Parts: sequence; C-alpha cells; structure tokens
Amino acid sequence: MLGVLNENEIAEVLQNNLLGRIGCNDGILTYVVPVSFVFMGDHVLCHAHEGMKIQMMRVNPEVCFEVDEIKDYSNWKCVIAWGRYEELTDNKDITEARQYFSEEMLDLKVSETALPPDSTPERWHNQAPGHKTSIYYRIRFSSVSGRFERSL
Repeated sequence: MLGVLNENEIAEVLQNNLLGRIGCNDGILTYVVPVSFVFMGDHVLCHAHEGMKIQMMRVNPEVCFEVDEIKDYSNWKCVIAWGRYEELTDNKDITEARQYFSEEMLDLKVSETALPPDSTPERWHNQAPGHKTSIYYRIRFSSVSGRFERSL
C-alpha cells in the first residue's frame, strides 16, 4: 500500500534519523550529497567543512533536503523538504548547534575510543595543524512532504 505521511509521521522520520541528503544547484551544476543532521522542528541543523556544497549553497541558498527510512523494497518512508540554506555566523548560534550535535552524536558512540578528544581531561589535545573549522548551518523548511509504502 502506497500512502502519504501525515505531519506527525514526517516529524517522526526526521527525528529518528541522522543522515539525509541535500540537493543544491548553483545555476550550472546540481549536487546531491549526504549530510548528518539534527531535526529542530521547522529546520535541520547541519555542519560541514568549506567545500563544493557550502560554496554552491552560498550562491543559491534554495535547496532540497531528503531522508529515507528503508526496511525493504515494500516497506519504506521518504521525506522531502524544500528550504533555504542559512549559514550560522553568530557565536552563540554556533555554540548551540555544536552542543546539539554533541548531545545527539554521543549517544551513538559505541566505545570509549570513539569519545571526542576533549570529553575527558586525559584525552584532551590541541587541535592538529591544518585543522579545519566546521561551518554550521540550518536548512529552514518552506515545504515538507512524505510518502510511504507498506506491505499488507
């Protein structure tokens, strides 16, 4: 059975997943790339290093964001959102975004060696030479839809 996800089901898919895809276009090239994200209700928070995706979204901030939840070919959910890229530049906003990511991702860590280097004093170290600072951004949704297929 094919169907349309309601607003609560869409939020559930976005809340229960950490990997989505952003589709962006700079007027010449279209680029679709996976991103980790944290769902925040009317937007998702993401982060990246300077690169093609960030450069393209700065040129054209209108993007498409997509998340799949697939059990098999007959049991899946898909959410597609259209929205606008907003790069975070305020230190308070960046600190909050970093904190949200830390809280979400630390729950997924599976071993003591996977902890962030600055999580305990004995693991702290200075940033390595050549370290690239993350760019935090949000995709603020203007429109969201969802579909599903369920076997009967």
